[in-house]
Amino acid sequence: MKVNLVYLGDANDVLRTLPDESVDLIVTSPPYADKRKHSYGGVHPDKYVGWFLPISSELFRVLKPNGSFVLNIKEGSNGQRQTYVLKLILGMQDQGWLWIEEYIWRKTTCMPGKWQNRFRDGWERCLHFTKNNKFKMYQEEVMLPIGDWAKKRMSNLSKKDKSRTTSATKSGFGRNLLKWKGRARVYPDNVLTFAPSCSNRKHSAVFPKELPSWFIKLFTKEGDVVLDPFIGSGTTAIAAKELGRKYIGIEIYSPYFKLALANVKSVKKVQRDSYD
Repeated sequence: MKVNLVYLGDANDVLRTLPDESVDLIVTSPPYADKRKHSYGGVHPDKYVGWFLPISSELFRVLKPNGSFVLNIKEGSNGQRQTYVLKLILGMQDQGWLWIEEYIWRKTTCMPGKWQNRFRDGWERCLHFTKNNKFKMYQEEVMLPIGDWAKKRMSNLSKKDKSRTTSATKSGFGRNLLKWKGRARVYPDNVLTFAPSCSNRKHSAVFPKELPSWFIKLFTKEGDVVLDPFIGSGTTAIAAKELGRKYIGIEIYSPYFKLALANVKSVKKVQRDSYD
């Protein structure tokens, strides 16, 4: 299978040419309902699930059994919140997908705004799907500095802090702070904070390179294959290439396809062009 390529074409058509179970990670942000009409035509919210499920069926086929699929998506509002994302999740579960987690992308530089009955969205969903409960996940790759709070909190541990105790709500979750004493890094939570901007301004809806990079580090190792069936300006491929992963991109809109090719080409090449 050829990799380190961006294909021009419809995602459904190109995906059918890829072998079964050949991709380690899928990271993508498809056109949201009724968005990007000038470039992608727009998909009505009532038709969105029917439009996407054939694509997710092909994605299920090409994903390896231990791989992951991260879907960046956000429903809109037209007097009330749209429900197509929730319906899509249920439809994908019927296809066999496991909905493992929902990561929240919090946008730190979101422009202020107000509507009659709500405030401006400052976040988007990053839905994590897999084919099995056992999948590749390298949590140590995304650990964070423990933070200044630990200096004071860890300096005077109580008896309860030194053993695993049950939570007050009896939820089954507990803590043992002694295990973290002296450590420099801790695991993150599921709220990811990235500014919604990047150096490329020629695409109608780019996400920051840090977003796919975070998931690529979490779910893959060097040499793994990362697929984005809605590659846009090439952000996912750029992140994969910089991190030593192989990439496959698909883009239906010719101007963005050409932009992606130029953007990816400008990044230092770190992998060979194909694998068996």
